[in-house]
Amino acid sequence: MTQPISGKITIAPQVLTTIVEQTALDTKGVQALGARPPHIRDTEGRRAIGSGVEVIVSDNTVFVALNVEAAPNINMLTLAETLQHDIVRNVEHILDMKVARVDVYIGDVTFSETAQD
Repeated sequence: MTQPISGKITIAPQVLTTIVEQTALDTKGVQALGARPPHIRDTEGRRAIGSGVEVIVSDNTVFVALNVEAAPNINMLTLAETLQHDIVRNVEHILDMKVARVDVYIGDVTFSETAQD
């Protein structure tokens, strides 16, 4: 059995925005990330903002707000629930951090060029 090593481990909040961004872009029905992230209110902690994403980390707990553009042919409620589930799973698995909340904002519906032809 290995002995614990003393020292501090810090994961920058920007790592979380990258994980959330990639999770969203890998989700069927997400055309793009929104231009601006929704704002998380009433939560203090270390804040990071990415493309359509805001993340706050407080006491090893994560709060996420995500703005996406959806495809026109999907169920938006199902898309939002899938995003919530997948973001929680990825953050908890990759970083071993608790996710308290994932707010999903579908800000637009985007038709791809091939869908219009």
